[in-house]
Amino acid sequence: MTDHPPSAPGITPWPLPYVDRLEPRPLAHVDLVVIHCTELPDLARAREYGERVLYDTGTGNSGHYYIDRDGSLHGFVPPERIAHHTRGYNERSIGIELVNAGRYPDWLDSRRQAMDEPYTDAQVEAVVALLRHLVASLPALEFIAGHEDLDQTRVVSSDNLEALVFRKRDPGPRFPWSRVLDAVPLARIRP
Repeated sequence: MTDHPPSAPGITPWPLPYVDRLEPRPLAHVDLVVIHCTELPDLARAREYGERVLYDTGTGNSGHYYIDRDGSLHGFVPPERIAHHTRGYNERSIGIELVNAGRYPDWLDSRRQAMDEPYTDAQVEAVVALLRHLVASLPALEFIAGHEDLDQTRVVSSDNLEALVFRKRDPGPRFPWSRVLDAVPLARIRP
């Protein structure tokens, strides 16, 4: 019996309007996947945020893949382009965003830092399928991290000038790391 690489999960292409302006890169340089949550109420709002032009290059912030609560998978940026999703790690990484409210709408309010929404089984199954596909198709891929692992910047809270909160907390405490790491051959890094 021969092991076959996992087939590509059902990815619905939905490229961002500025995708051709994002810098190209060789896929051989991609060694990291960063897991995020949108910290927005739904996929439509995440798409709206992704389409916002924030840089002189005519591009904005976005992950490569978005997974909705029903497990549907959407490709916003192809992996051979550099998406803006994690400061200092974009050139070497793939960003996967899971739709989840997180701290929405009070991201930086010190009284509202809990991230209580669980990830759905459909989302977890979809992220595992996508990760298996990426491991099979990206030869250098060996690491995984949460956004919170790579960006531990603290900022002044929006409600209290004396309090500091984490700028990024995604994917947050409800993300099932052990379930995902048991299913894929990637090592979690926490610099």
